[in-house]
Order: sequence, then C-alpha cells, then structure tokens
Amino acid sequence: MSWIVALLVLSVLIFFHELGHYSAARFFGVYVEVFSIGFGKKLASFQWIGTQWQISAIPLGGYVKMKGQDDLDPTAISNDNDSYNSKKPWQRIIILFAGPLANFVLAWFFFYAIALGGPQSLSPVIGKVLEASPAQQAGLKTHDKIIAINGVTITEWDELSEYIKTSQGTLTLSVDRNGTQRFITLTPRISEATNLFKEKIQQRMVGIAPEGVTHTLDLSFSETITYASKQTYETSFLIFQSVQKLLTGVVPAKEVGGVVSIVQITADATAYGWMSLCFFAALISVNLGVLNLLPIPALDGGHIMFNLYEMIRRKAPSEEVITRLTIGGWVLLLGLMSLGLYNDITRLMQ
Repeated sequence: MSWIVALLVLSVLIFFHELGHYSAARFFGVYVEVFSIGFGKKLASFQWIGTQWQISAIPLGGYVKMKGQDDLDPTAISNDNDSYNSKKPWQRIIILFAGPLANFVLAWFFFYAIALGGPQSLSPVIGKVLEASPAQQAGLKTHDKIIAINGVTITEWDELSEYIKTSQGTLTLSVDRNGTQRFITLTPRISEATNLFKEKIQQRMVGIAPEGVTHTLDLSFSETITYASKQTYETSFLIFQSVQKLLTGVVPAKEVGGVVSIVQITADATAYGWMSLCFFAALISVNLGVLNLLPIPALDGGHIMFNLYEMIRRKAPSEEVITRLTIGGWVLLLGLMSLGLYNDITRLMQ
C-alpha cells in the first residue's frame, strides 16, 4: 500500500509541474495538444478543453506537448498565432519557468501544512561534552539546557549551533541546570569538522553535542508563513549545492539515486505519518524544480538558455545547433537516469 501512495505522490508532483507549464501556455494563447503523466505507451486518455489528457506507461516524469514544440524533433516548428514558437522569447521563458515554479510553490504548501501540524525541533539540551573542550573547561554539563547566548533567546539546537559558528569573541551562556539558571562564559575554538557533504571544514565550536530531546513548535500564523518560506529556500539551496558538489566530484556518482530510490524513500515515509510524507514530498518537489532548471537542453533550463540567447543576440540559434544540443542533452539525461537506476538496483541487492 505504501508503494501505491508513493507512486501517487510522485504523480501529483509531476502533475503540478506540468500544470504550471500548461497554465502559462494557455495564458499566452498557446495551444496545448497533449498533457501526459508518464512517458511511452498511452494507457488512458480523455479530451478536455481541446487538450488530450493522458496517463502513460513509464512513470518517470511527464510532459506538455505544445503546438510548435517537440523535443524529439526540434525542427517541428509552427508559425501559427497559437503556437509556442510564435511567442516572444520572454513569454516562452515564463512558460518554461512556470513548471519548476509550480514545484517550489507546491513544496511551500507542504511545508506550510507541516507548520500547521506542529513540527518537531531539536531542543538546545546538551547530551555530551567533549574532553578538554571550551565547554568542559567552562563547566558545562550533560543535560544542561541553553536558554540564551549573549542575551539572545535560544529555543532550538540549530539556533545554538548557528550562533556559535558565526560568533566572535567570548560568549555568555544562560543555562538551565535542574531548574536553576546559571551564567557561563566561554570562548569557542576554531576546530576541524565535517559538513553535510563530508568535506573537512574549519569553524568555531565549543565541544558539545545534542541530547536528542525534541519539542513541538507552536507557531503563530506569521511564523507558519516564515517557517514554510525558510524551509523551501533552505531545501532549494541545499539541492543546488548538492548538484554543484556532484559536478565537482565532492559527492561521488554512487550517491546518485533514481526513481526507485525516490519511490522507496517516499514509501518508507508513509510509515511515519503524514508529516514525514509531506516533508519528503516537499523535498522531491523542490528536487524536480531545481533539476529542471539545470541548463541541459532536454530540460526546461536548457530551453530557457536557448531563449535567453535569442533575447541577447536578437536571433534564434540555428536548427542544427538546437538539434545537436538537444540530442546531447537527452543522452546526458538518459545517462544520469541509467546511473541512478543502476545505483538503485545495487542498493537493493545489498
């Protein structure tokens, strides 16, 4: 049952991505011939508002086929008023960007739903104090709860960690120890740490680790808006970073996952309740948005690149260039999908 839910979630994310393209295209008067969830053989379809809406056999994505646009045949253009090609480059860019934008907006709503449900956050309670660290030398102990730093209230472990990393000079910590408030002064030390991508970095640290205690965030209306916006931004930035680290070799190719990993992780999330499912749905939605903006000719980002070129040079790239780059883009995209599928199968076998 969880796998069915996962496939439904993935289909919903794809549907909204394509709905973004469809809505923008219709707004600019472009005739949309086909709206498909999935690729390959058509399984079911119906005709509505002049468009053929269909579900196809391979659930690896979807597409909106607009009049005058065909990724498999870049030369299949049309000069009719209701064709994609007849629109100005800036209009085409909006149509192309509308798909990824729909994914970012959808992710925001998922995070907003989580905010309304009362998300869990790691409390600033110390679980471990490292030997000979500034924290131990200053007298911090296990189970101490950090209330404030330099007069700034601390409610979450992430706030504590970020404040220490970006601080300068000596810090005065307000600590709750067994119901008694204490003030402890210490100076962070530059130490070597490992970031999310397993890179060695230097940062200010005091030598403490969290106890693992969590609390429920009781957010006001404005705070739910802020929470959803912050989560959407930070998740998007993290995925952009991940792509950059992958391209520079920091993240090994074996870490690339495919649709099997996506479905499996989403299926696992259903076992932990609706909030976990919403979180992973938001994460995947942002992934779809970010990856589709990459300047690969087979993706939205590649087409945006062609239109930006046309805006700057006042002429479109030659059909030969578009054809070659599009074929190259599909080869690269299929190669990445194959790599992801290979890694998925390898993980399943292990």
